[in-house]
Amino acid sequence: MTTIPAALSHLECSRTGARYDADVVQGVSDAGVPLLARYDIERAGRTLTRESLAGRPPTLWRYHEMLPVRDPARRVTLGEGMTPLLPLPRYGARIGLPGLLMKDEGLTPTGTFKALGAAVGVSRAAELGVTGVAMPTNGNAGAAWATYAARAGMRCLIAMPVDAPAITRTECVATGAELYLVDGLIGDAGKLINAAVRERTGYQEVSTLKEPYRLEGKKTMGYEIVEQLGWRVPDVILYPTGGGVGLIGIYKALREMQELGWLGADLPRLVAVQAEGCAPIVEAFAAGADVSEPFPDAHTVAFGITVPKALGDFLVLEAVRATAGTAVAVSDQDLLAEQLRVARDEGTFVCPETAACLAAARRLRETGFLDGSDSVVVLNTGTGLKYPETVPVDVPTLPVDGVIPARP
Repeated sequence: MTTIPAALSHLECSRTGARYDADVVQGVSDAGVPLLARYDIERAGRTLTRESLAGRPPTLWRYHEMLPVRDPARRVTLGEGMTPLLPLPRYGARIGLPGLLMKDEGLTPTGTFKALGAAVGVSRAAELGVTGVAMPTNGNAGAAWATYAARAGMRCLIAMPVDAPAITRTECVATGAELYLVDGLIGDAGKLINAAVRERTGYQEVSTLKEPYRLEGKKTMGYEIVEQLGWRVPDVILYPTGGGVGLIGIYKALREMQELGWLGADLPRLVAVQAEGCAPIVEAFAAGADVSEPFPDAHTVAFGITVPKALGDFLVLEAVRATAGTAVAVSDQDLLAEQLRVARDEGTFVCPETAACLAAARRLRETGFLDGSDSVVVLNTGTGLKYPETVPVDVPTLPVDGVIPARP
């Protein structure tokens, strides 16, 4: 087997620091919390340099020394990674943030950032001999894992709430996944998946943070942002937070880049953004708690962040506090208004989860947490095309011999 420099060292319990073997299939730690991939930084740094990156293909695999897949032949890819970092000058001026940038993961395969985690997670699972993956999902993660499982020739079992976006069901069925709808929330779907996996041979449950490698794919957003900014960090990064894997991953990437000697002590302030209808992280942050409580009667149009209790909530809170960030909840009314404003100002049709970040940016500018001189990055975690129901279309129908009226 041809291998890349074996920088992956071990897995580590995110609470106790206990070490686990990275070369066998693992779930959560004995403490019931996520396992984090750790690397031999000195070994990785021998070949992974800022200069060497200049000649590598523009995909997430350019950072392969700091990714867990040892054999390049086992990479399952659809060309994901290195999405654009777009200035939003008109919209930024509207809300008093002329330095506003958007990292557009809506251009990733499957239309959301979930493809990043699926690419690395499926690749590593296949490398370790897993023949089937199973997960509960609010929609987009399931669609991504189903797609990459098909690419890898693996089986895929998905359960999602019946209210999940319809397009995500179609993606799962089209790529051959075994799909079930659940009349409940993602936690209810999770119970069904957990029971099913115990009865199936060769399957791994890949729920959010219940396997270590989805996080590794998503952390590449952090590497990309810094590289695209010329090896400097923005002042603030706003991230829509449900399970929180993307925010945890970006923080992990920033800390790894410090260990590689690429960054100094100053890191961006990380902002976890939720909807008022499901804001367990925001409530825990405000209360000074280390973990969140299950959020009752969770509901929001930003379906991807409808996670009443995240397994990695303590890691999100740690990342936000360690960077002097904050946690903000916005209303569905406000986020839907921002979704339309940014589309009309910039031609960018973002998902409602990202629209929540834009509503949060507006509020944080008004309260003074953000300054007009700040460099601010908002993550667009998916294309708005996956959520057509968020924009009502009420337009006139003309007869074939009709006339379009003149506008004043």
